[in-house]
Amino acid sequence: MLIKIDFNSSEAIYMQVRNQIILGIATSRIREGDSLPSVRQLAEEIGINMHTVNKAYAVLREEGIIHLDRRRGAVIAIDMDRLQALEDMKRQLSVVLAKGRCKNITKEDVYALVNEIFDEYC
Repeated sequence: MLIKIDFNSSEAIYMQVRNQIILGIATSRIREGDSLPSVRQLAEEIGINMHTVNKAYAVLREEGIIHLDRRRGAVIAIDMDRLQALEDMKRQLSVVLAKGRCKNITKEDVYALVNEIFDEYC
């Protein structure tokens, strides 16, 4: 598993780990049913504290992205239903789009950006 952490970023390391795993799923590098490395293993691989990985896994579990299995560890299990996922996305996008409007970003700019990003996952 390839996770790249930017230690100079203002984004929390646990959120970087979370986001990298989500990007891995979106790009099919990580698939439904795949087991993630153990907390200790991933922490050693990346060179971060085990508690940081544990926090990232906890967030992913709360978001319905992974399931913690006693035998297999953290397993990709996207169990959020589609309608709930769309509602969550709508809530998050509302703020992002409002900020963009404050900076005079047009609907066409947003469509182009969404298409560019979405194409990376298809």
